[in-house]
Amino acid sequence: MKVTSTGSLKKIFFVLMVLFCLPLFAQNNSEKEEGKIADKPLFRDSIYDGAADPTIIWNKKEKKWYMFYTNRRANIGGNGVSWVHGTPIGIAESVDGAHWKYKTNCNINYSTKDVTYWAPDVIMHKGKYHMYLTIVPGIFEDWNHPRYIIHLTSKNLTDWNFESKLTLASDRSIDASVFQLPDGNWRMYYNNEKEGKSIYYADSKDLYKWIDSGKKVIKDRGEGPKVFRWKDKNWMVIDAWKGLGVYSSEDFVNWNHQEKNILQIPGTGVDDKVIGGHPDVVVNGNKAYVFYFTHPGRTPENKGIDSYETRRSSIQVAELEYVNGEIVCNRDKLVYINLKPTKK
Repeated sequence: MKVTSTGSLKKIFFVLMVLFCLPLFAQNNSEKEEGKIADKPLFRDSIYDGAADPTIIWNKKEKKWYMFYTNRRANIGGNGVSWVHGTPIGIAESVDGAHWKYKTNCNINYSTKDVTYWAPDVIMHKGKYHMYLTIVPGIFEDWNHPRYIIHLTSKNLTDWNFESKLTLASDRSIDASVFQLPDGNWRMYYNNEKEGKSIYYADSKDLYKWIDSGKKVIKDRGEGPKVFRWKDKNWMVIDAWKGLGVYSSEDFVNWNHQEKNILQIPGTGVDDKVIGGHPDVVVNGNKAYVFYFTHPGRTPENKGIDSYETRRSSIQVAELEYVNGEIVCNRDKLVYINLKPTKK
């Protein structure tokens, strides 16, 4: 009978360990390159459990990503749609875009009794942060009340100073999305509720003085526009209440609607089995990610039911893909994400 030496056994054990661990090392390296797997859902608010309308920006000082969101008061009860009013703007933070935690609410210097804050859009320009925010002047049980957009500025992304109330096409203007045009000027797309929930725009040279165009650039009903450039094309996505409508344009005025919406077909993941709504899109390197929210309890069997489960909402993220000249999105794919700091 041949006896194997202790040294030989150690060699065999070492070889087996290498063979076993190599796939794990390869997987870890691959994950490090592609990013971490994003949480599913990506984020739920710990105060009201009603996070919606996300917008993402890099905080240079804190070296973290900040997510601003409308904090719908899903867990307070109340009649009608009062729970969607009186809402603060919450902030969540992340180092990579994959894992988020609640940080605080915005401190907004705007004095109106029982003010409602909706749908922030936040950008940075020349070292200053700008927020364009929808205001509803009170807490109401129905939707039939004025709303308008204001301009705020900040140095730290938490404390915000009032600059002006914008004069736009109507007193029912919501959901600003600000984009810098190739000529260096700025364009704000927004939803004019009085004109069939259509998308209008206004222009500015300095982010302070805005001139409304009076033009309807998207006639389809929808809200929450987001404009971005990706794959050498200009894109807009809007919340069409049947997923997100996708449009492209060469001149930022004439927009072509692609045939298929994204996030219309419910997913299979946790809190993602319903349509996706009111998005932000982050282009980071050659990748693009859509951040959106869901009402997980608004399934067909719960139609017409008003309860905490149908009110609460979650933030989700999915990676966009460019296929045959169009944007597609498989929300059931694992999202590997590692957002890199932006230069601005």
